[in-house]
Amino acid sequence: MTQPAADKHRGSTFEELGDFTTTVRVIPISMMAILIGALGACVAWFLLRLIGLFTNIFYYQRISTAFVSPAGNHLGVYAILVPVAGSLIVGLMARYGSEQIRGHGIPEAIESILMNGSRVRPRLAILKPLSAAISIGSGGPFGAEGPIIMTGGAFGSMIAQFFHLTSMERRTLLVAGAAAGMSATFAAPLASVMLAVELLLFEWKPRSAIPVALASATACAVRRYILGLGPLFPVSPHPVFIGPVGLAGCVLAGIAAGALSALLTLGVYATEDLFKKLPIHWMWWPAIGGLFVGIGGLIFPQALGVGYDTIAALIQGDVALKILLGVLLVKSAIWMISLGSGTSGGVLAPLLMMGAALGGIEGMFLPHFGAGFWALVGMGAILGGTMRSPFTGIVFALELTHDINMLLPLMVACFLAHLFTVLTLKRSILTEKISRRGYHLSREYSLDPFEILFVKEVMATNVVALPGDATVDDARELIRSPERPRGQYLFPVIDGKGELLGVLTRTRLTELFDQAPGMAGSLNLADIAVKDTVVAYADEPLRVVVHRMAESGFTRLPVLDPQSDRRLVGMISLDGLLRARSQNLSEERARERVLHIRLPFGRRGT
Repeated sequence: MTQPAADKHRGSTFEELGDFTTTVRVIPISMMAILIGALGACVAWFLLRLIGLFTNIFYYQRISTAFVSPAGNHLGVYAILVPVAGSLIVGLMARYGSEQIRGHGIPEAIESILMNGSRVRPRLAILKPLSAAISIGSGGPFGAEGPIIMTGGAFGSMIAQFFHLTSMERRTLLVAGAAAGMSATFAAPLASVMLAVELLLFEWKPRSAIPVALASATACAVRRYILGLGPLFPVSPHPVFIGPVGLAGCVLAGIAAGALSALLTLGVYATEDLFKKLPIHWMWWPAIGGLFVGIGGLIFPQALGVGYDTIAALIQGDVALKILLGVLLVKSAIWMISLGSGTSGGVLAPLLMMGAALGGIEGMFLPHFGAGFWALVGMGAILGGTMRSPFTGIVFALELTHDINMLLPLMVACFLAHLFTVLTLKRSILTEKISRRGYHLSREYSLDPFEILFVKEVMATNVVALPGDATVDDARELIRSPERPRGQYLFPVIDGKGELLGVLTRTRLTELFDQAPGMAGSLNLADIAVKDTVVAYADEPLRVVVHRMAESGFTRLPVLDPQSDRRLVGMISLDGLLRARSQNLSEERARERVLHIRLPFGRRGT
């Protein structure tokens, strides 16, 4: 802690302060993210092929990587045993391989980011896609996106661990891999970035958003050569404007999607609580869940597997009522049970299917605006409500269909579904799992008040400053004076022009007087003051000062005039920072009427 260090702080924080704090370090991280994006697309391709391989083995007893639906199998009643066998394998892999393969991927990615310094063990990059492929290939009612997100993130994290990077840079590359996997799976590059921002990055800064966006774009470009172009679910364009009646229908659809989102979230964790009460090891839970999946598949075969073909049919709008009810009743039930049992699989594709089915039923009594209109509204709204990610829900639905005319209906429905779940549930289906592991996170992004408040607004100006030509005896009298502000324990030492020479603490002055009381009258304060001290400047944002306090370990700093550089103008301490926070809380909570209507006539006061 030297004065040159303080001047260095001044030059690197205030003088270069701008809208963003991103440095050129973002360039090499972006280059690495582009490579991870290409790798993420390959990971997505591999996992989809692996799912196809296991689906063909389990249900059709053939070797093929073609992506097929389990619904067309001819196993009859023996099909019940297939999900049981697959789930049993997953349980064994979780027990003796890695417990992190359990679940739907995104909460595990969040946990790696927040609690493990964005470090993912290499074995997870192998076990997660393998377990997910076995689970989905054996009929598990899941999507491939969750495991792909976790696997892509694992590869991104592993690559980052080979380099000398900060935890934040590792997080960026982990999320870049996750976004790349989702982008390649759904041909939805922008929605993948939105998902990364709303669920994984926990910030909206160029230093992380740019590399993640480049990784997502790269993965989508590579997808063209290995999986084909999008959209995944093409539809005929719907009307540009649907009128007040149509928008009112979107309000109802959004509220209904929010209610279904809440029920699904509660159902998943109620099922998980029931499994925890079983007197057996959790390794056997997926097999029990697989039994319910097998029974559900026997009743409604379309409930098995990823179900992209069913989603496409729902979006096209030509679906019988029994299919809609089968998705809402059977698919949702086996999905909640299987997910609660702790097996491996994603949540996006099942949510898309259930949202589309809900919209299909709504379309029977709401105004008709073209085939699949309400199914698409329900599909986006269910994502906005269940995952608490309305922007992702809107953009995702648009990219899956390329129907930009749906923007306004989706916006209304997604945000109302989001509103419903925010007011009725404390946490989403993703963050509830994090909470159950003993952690808490907030997904509300806002501007830090320390970014917009300045030192001059909270610094103390009524401070005791000691003359440099005074002695320890003189200082002792000054600090004992009743005029001394309460709580001042750091005393600036100034010259005749009011410029800072150094600082002395009350403890140091007391020690000097007690150790050498006879010399206290001859010790000059300018000679014994600590000259190499950390300072603040009156026009600096509080964020800069907070970081400086954290780096130096000092919680009280002299404040200097930025114009004359060394002239003392006040002191700032933790008390001042607390006052700033109190001011921010007051702005949030204090209600007042600012404008008043004054009538030009009426009774006059006497």
